[in-house]
Amino acid sequence: MSLQQLLFLLCRTVRDYPDFSPSVDAEAIQKAIRGIGTDEKMLISILTERSNAQRQLIVKEYQAAYGKELKDDLKGDLSGHFEHLMVALVTPPAVFDAKQLKKSMKGAGTNEDALIEILTTRTSRQMKEISQAYYTVYKKSLGDDISSETSGDFRKALLTLADGRRDESLKVDEHLAKKDAQILYKAGENRWGTDEDKFTEILCLRSFPQLKLTFDEYRNISQKDIVDSIKGELSGHFEDLLLAIVNCVRNTPAFLAERLHRALKGIGTDEFTLNRIMVSRSEIDLLDIRTEFKKHYGYSLYSAIKSDTSGDYEITLLKICGGDD
Repeated sequence: MSLQQLLFLLCRTVRDYPDFSPSVDAEAIQKAIRGIGTDEKMLISILTERSNAQRQLIVKEYQAAYGKELKDDLKGDLSGHFEHLMVALVTPPAVFDAKQLKKSMKGAGTNEDALIEILTTRTSRQMKEISQAYYTVYKKSLGDDISSETSGDFRKALLTLADGRRDESLKVDEHLAKKDAQILYKAGENRWGTDEDKFTEILCLRSFPQLKLTFDEYRNISQKDIVDSIKGELSGHFEDLLLAIVNCVRNTPAFLAERLHRALKGIGTDEFTLNRIMVSRSEIDLLDIRTEFKKHYGYSLYSAIKSDTSGDYEITLLKICGGDD
């Protein structure tokens, strides 16, 4: 196992369950759902203690044994935010993200924050899988829907990200970083008007390690942080998107911790964001997100969830969270 794989495993709050048996789990879930009253405790303990890959095997087994879709039975038996969270847990990651994107663009008004969050935090490979899942589920391309729901430079940048063409290599090219920093400087600070296309091209296609170096070079050239230049040169959702990319390049867990903080603070909870980040990052970097949350806000993500949610919904979120800090 490489160091990278080991670090990846250490950042998860949800891991493979030892002695896993999909048929035993499928039967226990069916018993928990069947009959008068639901055994929520049993459902929560199985679905939060299995990895997504294991949950998909349970889904298959459940369909084979009982001729029904597990998600449909969960929908029929549960309700509210708890139902949405449990259904999210049994959905394959790419399909889950595709559905979140669709929801962000459905109906009156577009949820730009959700579009930005998903498209800036997924890898190129994940984006390709999401696009495929989107087409399979909706018989429409993700790009077409983004095009019809957004406009201008914001649309262009989203489409570039949705394409899944960002370089994923960990190697950095110092010469390219200097060149890109110069291009960004000339496209913004050093001209009348801004060349938005250059910002899109560099920020949406270069690898994160490469961009980190580019932003350092940019500061050397302009004596300004890239964040200040973006804020001064750009506006609206396009500005929000580029700032999100910079924040992810510098620290993705901190970016997502800030999203969770916003979802949990003030009156009412943004369950759409809360569910998405908790479920989609539980096997990637939720431990790091917890650390950043505590560091930035002085209290734990666990305690924030505890004070803002209730019932089986709260219990499930706390299990996914994996502990207090």
